[in-house]
Amino acid sequence: MIRIFSDTTSGIPTEEARKMGITYLPQIIIFGEEVFRDDYEITVETFMQKLLSSTVSPKTAAPPPELYKPYYEEFSKAGDEMIVLCPSSDVSGTYRSALVAAQDFPDAKIHVVDTRTIGSGLGVLVNEALEWARQGRSAEEIVKHTGDLGKREIIYLYVDTLEYLRRGGRIGGASALLGEMLQIKPILRMANGRIEPFEKLRTKKKALARLKELVYEQCPPSPSSFLHIQHCEAMEEARALAEDFKAHFSFPEVPIITLPPAVITHAGPGTVSVSFFAAE
Repeated sequence: MIRIFSDTTSGIPTEEARKMGITYLPQIIIFGEEVFRDDYEITVETFMQKLLSSTVSPKTAAPPPELYKPYYEEFSKAGDEMIVLCPSSDVSGTYRSALVAAQDFPDAKIHVVDTRTIGSGLGVLVNEALEWARQGRSAEEIVKHTGDLGKREIIYLYVDTLEYLRRGGRIGGASALLGEMLQIKPILRMANGRIEPFEKLRTKKKALARLKELVYEQCPPSPSSFLHIQHCEAMEEARALAEDFKAHFSFPEVPIITLPPAVITHAGPGTVSVSFFAAE
């Protein structure tokens, strides 16, 4: 039997992950002396309340290797093969934790995959892996398929404020202050696992219009593009984009995903992103 692992950076709700039958690991959220697993110890709603009211900025940590080991032991004893789909190693330590844990099980068949993506794209890979496993594909085929697909994902990310990027060390304090003074609304781009600055707009309206334009230009007009919208505290904007995309591409649905706490920590409230897979 092939066992699929993932974690909360995929944006899959914990209860849904349980029903899917995947092994689901948390990210760790730290508020000062308080430490939470984000799978069942803190919800997005509670996290947001603490984020907006706390004098302490949250930090994040990958699931430690110890959380993987009981599953590796159980499944290896059963003779199962394991595929661990991790968020990009450039933005998370999850891949390293899964690898370190696997070193204690040298005879087990454990495939730890750096998917080079995060968020809804990772969720897509999890669903693809599950479907291929149900079809009887080998672990090697599934690993190659998810690896190839992950490299094709593109994410454009609008952040409403530079403050959270500054807190997380993703942007310098002087740059953040200048950006806020000039009312700069940046769009970031994630491709092949890395997040980089893409464009700077002067208003939120222009930034969201640019997000829409980029999707129209680059997203394949096919359901296999797996177009998703992700957001934090920006449901109105996310729904407006979804309606536009459905009309433009004639898609029956464009899923809207709430960003998980580990991503919100660095992006902040008001974030909106679009995610899709480029054509081969």
